[in-house]
Amino acid sequence: MMDKVLPCLFLSLLLPALSDAAQTNGQAVSPALSNTQKTVWEPDLGNGRYRNPIIHADYSDPDVIRVGDQYYMTASSFNSAPGLPLLQSSDMIHWSLVGHALPNLVPAEMFSTPQHGKGVWAPSLRFHDGKFWIFYPDPDVGIYVMTAKNFAGPWSSPHLLIAGKGLIDPTPLWDDDGKAWLLHAWAKSRAGFNNQLSLKSMSSDASQILEDKGVVIDGNQLAGYTTLEGPKFYKHNGWYYVFAPAGGVEHGWQTVFRAKNILGPYEEKIVLAQGNSSTNGPHQGAWVTAQDGSDWFYHFQDKRAYGRIVHLQPMTWENDWPVMGVKNAKTGIGEPVAEWRKPLGNALAAAVSKATPAESDNFSQPQLGLQWQWNANWKAEWYSLSAHKNHLRLYPQTLVESNSLIDYPAIILQKIPAPEFDVSVKINLNTNTDGDRAGLILYGLNYAWLGIQRHQSHYELRYTTCTGAGKCQEKVLEQKPISSSELHFKLSMRAGGIAQFYYSENADPSAKDFTAIGAPFVAAQGRWVGAKIGLFSTTPAAIATTASNKNNYADFSKFMIKAAD
Repeated sequence: MMDKVLPCLFLSLLLPALSDAAQTNGQAVSPALSNTQKTVWEPDLGNGRYRNPIIHADYSDPDVIRVGDQYYMTASSFNSAPGLPLLQSSDMIHWSLVGHALPNLVPAEMFSTPQHGKGVWAPSLRFHDGKFWIFYPDPDVGIYVMTAKNFAGPWSSPHLLIAGKGLIDPTPLWDDDGKAWLLHAWAKSRAGFNNQLSLKSMSSDASQILEDKGVVIDGNQLAGYTTLEGPKFYKHNGWYYVFAPAGGVEHGWQTVFRAKNILGPYEEKIVLAQGNSSTNGPHQGAWVTAQDGSDWFYHFQDKRAYGRIVHLQPMTWENDWPVMGVKNAKTGIGEPVAEWRKPLGNALAAAVSKATPAESDNFSQPQLGLQWQWNANWKAEWYSLSAHKNHLRLYPQTLVESNSLIDYPAIILQKIPAPEFDVSVKINLNTNTDGDRAGLILYGLNYAWLGIQRHQSHYELRYTTCTGAGKCQEKVLEQKPISSSELHFKLSMRAGGIAQFYYSENADPSAKDFTAIGAPFVAAQGRWVGAKIGLFSTTPAAIATTASNKNNYADFSKFMIKAAD
């Protein structure tokens, strides 16, 4: 069977234990400490079944493995830092965020400012030779490899295994004879071509490439195939398998290729497509075998502003071909399920944690909650969690002349966690500098924010939007003087990504004390990512404020995400 799976354990051994190891690169040591609200998306239906998506958040290009009785996931993170999120599960449907493998992006100077759509593309996660491995591509640099003894970290520094533009979606395979291989796809925007999968032999320690075997699967030779990418390499029952999507993320499908020889020729079969389901473009993911021997397939669905959300499909075998989801009797192609029986059944319900990736944050820990990522490589001087107890203090950084937050690195952001929810936060802006501001933002290539700005020696409430698909200029839609520099803000997200902003001047407001401001704003995705919720503080001054020059700052507290009212 696959080398990533250790021998099966009895189901009675299944416990929700998480690794005690954790990142210390500005991230919290325990995801649970920052998650003070009940989740706003629950995949468990409570009747022995689960619903899709299992994670309604933007964990794009997920790869998943099982080691013993635990399941592990990583995903693309593009220009966000820290990158390469690390998620862990005991039951395959509830996932905790336990760290990030990549504290900051490399090369560091390249990512000192936001590089939208660049950075960490689709990774592969494996367990081999007693350690975890992540292979990830930067389409402008090449393919990197990292390792760790403990999944939550620390991880080794990225080693550039192959340098070159356009190499993406690497997937390794350690064969039964001890040989090691790497399969990858190509990005047309960098390489000038795509729709092909190339194979290389590599040293068993993944320190170097040995020989380029060329293209082994060519989508250009297959009728109707475009954008063949995202391969995952497996060996099973004497066959080499390549699971790879094609046709694009919104409207494509999942194909499986197989061959008796690693060099091919490979047969192909479409195994999962939208068909009559409501799940568009079921796209790349991972095959996982549970402890009881049942097979499952994780994949993502592109939901535009909500990002690429994670689904789980049952999987069986017919004539050495996988069947995913529920097979359409007419086409013979699997279609995604909206709900299904839970992978590990009801017997384990009492032993399994119902954890989900952290959302709310009371800023009570010495490190940032794991849910937070910066818009580029981050600096410790941008913030403090100790200057004011139970508050996040952001020191305003200089905003570029365009007055747009699109390319502002010091925004702290997290993923949208559900189709509908409310988020609230209290903000106190302390500054004597005109133009300094702080706010709650719904961020994408178009964005909207509500916050406080210092203007002509007084404070103003401002509701601002920026539209134009990444080349926008901000437009203040609402502004009014306020008597206090401290306000409560709320954003209510509803179906379709429609968001309404609210504010309250009450010291401890209830839901009825909030006043709507401005017209609803439709959330917009970023470059290859969903929209995000964030906090920021900026200054137009020539010298940004830092922890060592701390007269000007914004304090954020009581950041709460809850189910929609």
